[in-house]
Amino acid sequence: MGLDDLRARLDRLLSGLPDRRTQAAGLHDALVELKVAAGVNRDALAAAERELAREQQHLADAERRGRLATEIGDAETGRIADEYAARHRERVGLLERKLSVIRDELAYVEREYQSLAAQLQSVRQGVPPVEPPPILEADQRELDALRMRAEREAKDQAVQQQLDLLKKKLGKQ
Repeated sequence: MGLDDLRARLDRLLSGLPDRRTQAAGLHDALVELKVAAGVNRDALAAAERELAREQQHLADAERRGRLATEIGDAETGRIADEYAARHRERVGLLERKLSVIRDELAYVEREYQSLAAQLQSVRQGVPPVEPPPILEADQRELDALRMRAEREAKDQAVQQQLDLLKKKLGKQ
């Protein structure tokens, strides 16, 4: 279930049910879902950080191999190392953007969690829930734009890798 689905379900719950217990139970369930979503995002962040570290190591290795090949006058090995370095450099850039998007999404989930926790406390105290501030809608649009850009860049990267593979195959035939 996405965050938009969760928010829509909460809006229906809070607007359609006068019973505080039912509202509190729905908010509690939503908080549990957001806590799970935050955990998933933290796991994705850790995995992306590990992947970035590996890719940075591959980049450093390719650059080192290129330098060593150039120093001994092996132009072909140097050229190949440069190609690999370029691929790894591009992948590092993509992973850095991915990390940025994951961090933004995690921050968004944490803000939503805080907002719903405040609403739950209000409902439990018998105070009508406060509408979330309008900035959350702007944050959602920004998050959606970042996610779309990251997906587009990932697709572009995959296409480029396929193109490079085809070029390599055609060059060897």
